[in-house]
Amino acid sequence: MPARQPPVPIRPHLPLNALRSFEAAGRRLSFTLAGEELGVSQVAISRQVKVLEQWLGAPLFIRSTREVQLTPEGARLLPQVRQALDMLALAAGQVSRRGRRNVLAIQAYTTFAQRWLIPRLARFHEQHPDIEVRLTASVSPVDFDHQDVDAAVRSGDGGGWPGLEADFLTPITLLPVVSPLVLKRRKGRLPAETLMGLTLLHSLARPNDWETWLRANDAEQVVDSRKGLKFESSALAFEAALQGSGVAMGVEVLVQSYLASGALVSPFGQPVRLPGGYYLVRPRHRPVSVAMRRFRDWILAELDTAAGTDG
Repeated sequence: MPARQPPVPIRPHLPLNALRSFEAAGRRLSFTLAGEELGVSQVAISRQVKVLEQWLGAPLFIRSTREVQLTPEGARLLPQVRQALDMLALAAGQVSRRGRRNVLAIQAYTTFAQRWLIPRLARFHEQHPDIEVRLTASVSPVDFDHQDVDAAVRSGDGGGWPGLEADFLTPITLLPVVSPLVLKRRKGRLPAETLMGLTLLHSLARPNDWETWLRANDAEQVVDSRKGLKFESSALAFEAALQGSGVAMGVEVLVQSYLASGALVSPFGQPVRLPGGYYLVRPRHRPVSVAMRRFRDWILAELDTAAGTDG
């Protein structure tokens, strides 16, 4: 015999239109403004709120000629209704294709987006004009349960993301970079001496990179990794290096174009490869859309091409 299914919980027949009207009126503290927001009249909002009050058996608003105020019951109910409606909207948006093209929401680190992804996105659009990529940049951890994000570029060792699929993109290799004009002003001194005399440019998003590189190059006793100028992102540190403010710690894949053009140089010692690298991560439980599959194949191909060119 087939296993018995657990009983389906019985939910009360919620007046969803009334809850939506209540949320708008409670948030705006105005039946008129709530009506304008929802595209109905003030009278319709008032009627829906009365339906909800009768269903609950409790007053939700204190009405006067000039304004409305939430009752204690209304104030207690409002944030929970708002959260529930937000969750419904997010869930519907994740599966709905109504009224939109193939939309792909990608999140990446700020500098990775600026220095690597954005210069190449035009090629993806040329190959797949039917897919709209919506790119956001953030150093904060991605929350796939509460953010409208399909995939994200993150760094790690590939094993620290439970519930996520992770495709390895590229290693993270550290190397200091500096403007050649700075070296010229220092009249050709030896690389180690030059580094000792330069201002270190730090990225607050990658606070340990200088210490890691100096230790691997046996220079931590010579150069103080704590001193120097600090910037919010690596992109800002690179810009300061271009302006001659000092030497920044670069991630090789992000400074390749600077090195290729000669705008920055790296004469200071051995590059240091960190464990792991950059990964493209996405929720394991979600079906892989055609747009997601095409973007994944494209970004992997772009990185393979870049690696082949470097090699």
